[in-house]
Amino acid sequence: MHEGTTLRPTGARRDALTRAAPRRNWSRQPHHRRRRALALILFAIAAIIVLIVIGSGGGGAADQSVASGAGTFFTKIQTLAGGGSGSFAGRELSAENGAIDRTLAYTPLVQVAGSQHREVALTFDDGPGPYTPQVLSILERENVPATFFEVGVLQRYFGDSTRQIVGLGDPIGDHTLSHAPMSHLSAADQQAQLLGQVKVIEQYGAPFPRLFRPPYGYWNRTTLALLHKYHMLMILWTVDTEDYKLPGTEAIVHTVVSGARPGAIFLMHDAGGTRSETVAALPTIIHDLRARGYKLVTVPKLLLDNPAPRNQQVPLGGSGG
Repeated sequence: MHEGTTLRPTGARRDALTRAAPRRNWSRQPHHRRRRALALILFAIAAIIVLIVIGSGGGGAADQSVASGAGTFFTKIQTLAGGGSGSFAGRELSAENGAIDRTLAYTPLVQVAGSQHREVALTFDDGPGPYTPQVLSILERENVPATFFEVGVLQRYFGDSTRQIVGLGDPIGDHTLSHAPMSHLSAADQQAQLLGQVKVIEQYGAPFPRLFRPPYGYWNRTTLALLHKYHMLMILWTVDTEDYKLPGTEAIVHTVVSGARPGAIFLMHDAGGTRSETVAALPTIIHDLRARGYKLVTVPKLLLDNPAPRNQQVPLGGSGG
């Protein structure tokens, strides 16, 4: 495995944290509003059909039979629309966790997924922040899921966005407590950064994260050992938009669209600085990717549909994140 570089990033902080591992909340009850909406539509259609059948007359045992069957059907629809293990959301979450587990069985990190389907994933780092609501508004309006790698210390100021992400059913990954360069820290400090973020995001309804992205791309063997301990998969990126450099909206769009390929993971930022260019670029990115036949999915869904290649070509050094 490659060691992280020793270049010194600016603004990195090393906060003293508790080293006690938090309770793992492998949530089986996400508020997947997108999937619930489908089940609720089915429920409404079924109710209309039953009312028409009953209202058409017939009476007696026939009506009772219809009502009994309708009650069973409604119960099934309500289960599918919920957040339990038998719901659309619960089944999908279980399948995606299974995909992460299968990936971990042969690689500790992923830079690109497979090319079985024409799917790509947008990911956002360094949030939550003041631009996160705008990003979420665009994603929700366009019905696009995304994956967020969040910093723990920002939750006290922008935790409402984390609650919104949880409500949308989008995954939240670990980006450390204070955006720390992991390869520069001791094992104890790395663990504190990793678990400190987990402890904070749980307060806003997020489950124990299955995904981790190292700030600045800095990591080492100690980082991998900790991720193995907590069954977390390191997610790097296929294309770095370098939006943190404020290259201009058109440049951000061009970087994404020109770098698109099946299984690609795009690195963007919703916080950590001025993100107005990223916000402005997002609608065009979504439109252009769809126009080229790409489906936008979360990272877990990407891995479920497109198992990652075993040989991940990870370059030395760190940048972005």
